[in-house]
Amino acid sequence: MPPKAAQKTPTTGGKAPAGKAPAEKKEAGKKTAAPSGDKKKRTKSRKETYSSYIYKVLKQVHPDTGISNRAMSILNSFVNDIFERVAGEASKLAAYNKKSTISSREIQTSVRLILPGELAKHAVSEGTKAVTKYSSSTK
Repeated sequence: MPPKAAQKTPTTGGKAPAGKAPAEKKEAGKKTAAPSGDKKKRTKSRKETYSSYIYKVLKQVHPDTGISNRAMSILNSFVNDIFERVAGEASKLAAYNKKSTISSREIQTSVRLILPGELAKHAVSEGTKAVTKYSSSTK
């Protein structure tokens, strides 16, 4: 008796769940048939990082300064760590208030809880400015 073909599992319509971080890697490990038909080739999985955004900010602040791959890796890890901390704290706050949606208020409160003193104030003001700019551009 021949082996049964694997059944496809239902997908979420091509969209990632709302809680996914932009820096998580996408699984592009699909196998494609080679011209000979007996070997299968794996495509390389892509890692999503913040490196292009970090580089753009660096060039805005210090146009003549470069950054090493190791420093970029450290900064990328730092951004991922802060993202996970803020998202986790915002998730807890939403659960405490019996809400299923994380709003800007939960994000703002979690930033105030995680970051110390003056750093939290600057982060909140920059975040508020970014949300205001986005809201005015989408109208």
